Amino acid sequence: MINPTEIVPGVIFYSYLSAMRKDKVGFLKHNTLVMQVSGLFTLETATQKISMRRGQMLLIGKNQLGQITKTPLPGENYETIVISLQEDLLRKIALEERIEITEKYVGPQNILVPRDAFLQGYFQSVVPYVRNPGEKITSEMGILKVREGVKLLLNAMPGLSKFLFDFSDPYKIDLEEFMLSNFHYNIPVEKFAQLTGRSLAGFKRDFQKTFNSSPRHWLQERRLTEALHLIEHKNKKPSAIYLDLGFESLSHFSHSFKKRFGKTPTEWAA
Repeated sequence: MINPTEIVPGVIFYSYLSAMRKDKVGFLKHNTLVMQVSGLFTLETATQKISMRRGQMLLIGKNQLGQITKTPLPGENYETIVISLQEDLLRKIALEERIEITEKYVGPQNILVPRDAFLQGYFQSVVPYVRNPGEKITSEMGILKVREGVKLLLNAMPGLSKFLFDFSDPYKIDLEEFMLSNFHYNIPVEKFAQLTGRSLAGFKRDFQKTFNSSPRHWLQERRLTEALHLIEHKNKKPSAIYLDLGFESLSHFSHSFKKRFGKTPTEWAA
């Protein structure tokens, strides 16, 4: 079975796994509804760590950074169904349903959804397409399924309106606190700017004032310093940490580390 399968490209996904995998997700762009079919799903962000098992559902908020760990459990593989709730569709639903949100959502960015018979039935209606990947559903049918999911979410938790239909720009948040918590994510500087509620020019200007450095230079230095700490004091292997620190490859990490500290990570750990 393919992992993952796009049931409707960019909208509905199915993931299957028989061995543990840690995905460095980075930037989570859209609101996302996840149904755990089997196995253990864990999402970790700077402020939350949430795990769920068979039959549980999680609503993941847009515009945040996070890491997902997929773990099969004894007697069951890992299976999950993911519904992407993209903003253009949510805007259409808000217009059609005459939903108007005047206050910015300020609650948790990730919410475990209580068990609900209608939502359970909704995901069961998606399973036949998962089990029969050759039977493609049209994009139009896929969008209808997403609309159905949104309405059932609101039926189960009416308070989610502010969560789903908050189309405001992010607040300008504390830059130092955010970067110290999220420097290890391998995303473009433009995304860091967006997530802190700044234009790119404003982000670079504030960054220089805060850290007395450019974003790219500071990120490289901070990641390498953390790598040195993990190797020296935590006995971590270079191959086990380079992805978690935002490096694209082990060779890139080794080259950068040697350039900064005079030895490769392997030589330093020896």
